[in-house]
Amino acid sequence: MPSINNFLKGFSDGLPGLKDYQHASRLYLDDNFKLAPKNKFLFHVVFDIDNTVISRPFTDGEKLELNMLVKTCQLPKYNLNYEEKLQYNKKTFVATRIQYQPVNISFHDDQADTVNAFWKSYYEYNIADSVTLGGANNTVTSFGKDTMYESGEGIPRQFGMDNAKARKKPLLRSIQIFVLHRKKFTSFTLVNPVITSFSHDDLDQADGGGIMSNTMQVMYETVLYRVGNVNKADPRGFATLHYDNEPSPLSVLGRGTNSIFGPGGIVDGVGSVISDVANNNISLGTILTGINTYNNAKKVKAKDVKEELKGISKTGIQEIGKKSGTITNPVGSFSVGTAAVVAAVGVTLAGAKGNVDDKNKTSRVINNPIIDTQNYLSPTEAFNLLQTNLSARDRVAASIYYQRNGSRKGLSIAQSDVEFASSSVSVKNIYRNRALSDITKLVNEGYIKINRTTNEVSIIAEKAVL
Repeated sequence: MPSINNFLKGFSDGLPGLKDYQHASRLYLDDNFKLAPKNKFLFHVVFDIDNTVISRPFTDGEKLELNMLVKTCQLPKYNLNYEEKLQYNKKTFVATRIQYQPVNISFHDDQADTVNAFWKSYYEYNIADSVTLGGANNTVTSFGKDTMYESGEGIPRQFGMDNAKARKKPLLRSIQIFVLHRKKFTSFTLVNPVITSFSHDDLDQADGGGIMSNTMQVMYETVLYRVGNVNKADPRGFATLHYDNEPSPLSVLGRGTNSIFGPGGIVDGVGSVISDVANNNISLGTILTGINTYNNAKKVKAKDVKEELKGISKTGIQEIGKKSGTITNPVGSFSVGTAAVVAAVGVTLAGAKGNVDDKNKTSRVINNPIIDTQNYLSPTEAFNLLQTNLSARDRVAASIYYQRNGSRKGLSIAQSDVEFASSSVSVKNIYRNRALSDITKLVNEGYIKINRTTNEVSIIAEKAVL
């Protein structure tokens, strides 16, 4: 009994007992969730139907709605056949063929009969039975009786695959399966697919809450892979019909919030702008995000930051500054450095002395020079990084812009970064070049720190008020 008491006492004494799984946390959360698993429910399927080969073509809206009615979809699977051979008594394996496994796709059985109309068109295009016996009105005709021993004109002869239509082109040219993740997609294109089975659902009066679905299985000739960014044109139809285009009031485009670290807050907005600029994906949404973030940042005062961080101990904040140097926004790949933490809780985390940002060489002094090369890059390593990593160079350039301009205008770090992001290319190039020329001095004097693991850039400023 005493042993178990000592074991439990360890937790209350602050010993490292109950802790989170740091390895898993760093693996899946670092670098903007880069290695986090994809979600199964985020997908979109596009059926490429040739409208020229069917009597009743689908409208553009019907084709888009068919894509949206996919309930579940399997991704391609492959079997590779190898034969074991002896090469001068040494075993080796020779590839003989590849087998593409069938893919199962299920649909919601909608009340507009969109899915049934698709199957009906495919069925009648490939199989003559229903066309021969259904007549013009798709009703059972008198030819439904046995005509084996009858002769004469008008007796139907085409059944099964003996379709009277010249099937020179496939009705279904391809099926594209898009897996969506972090505003990007990975697509699998099934080339020349054929439907090998199609099943309607079962009916059951005892099932009061069930919904109906249709299931089909397709085979295909090969698979094409592609990756890209999600936009209104790609995947085709994903953001065209029945799509909610109204920005959430919690998002930055929906005017955002006055929060610092919350959704739609200052960090979220600045991160979105910086990410768009870094990826050369500047649009009207980027401009609106910058404007809304700037307006919200002007409303925030130091006391609001303290209120938002209430309950977080100074010790915990200091540990964050020591270990990572940044509080990372997972949405926009933008980091608020320890300077923001200093403003929030009044804790001095700076560990160097320098006059890089002081024309008079007297007004800005940070004491206790310490260069932690175990957790942060050395001056030479930082210079080498900026020569090859344009994103890191831009973050350093934004930090220099804050030191030389934003802080003197009384802007917060967030406001300064927004102003830098909206600057002209020529202005940005000036600070990018200055980042290369000044980085070794900035790092050596402790104004800039670059995390060795994540390459996140943090600025150490004596005064930074958000």
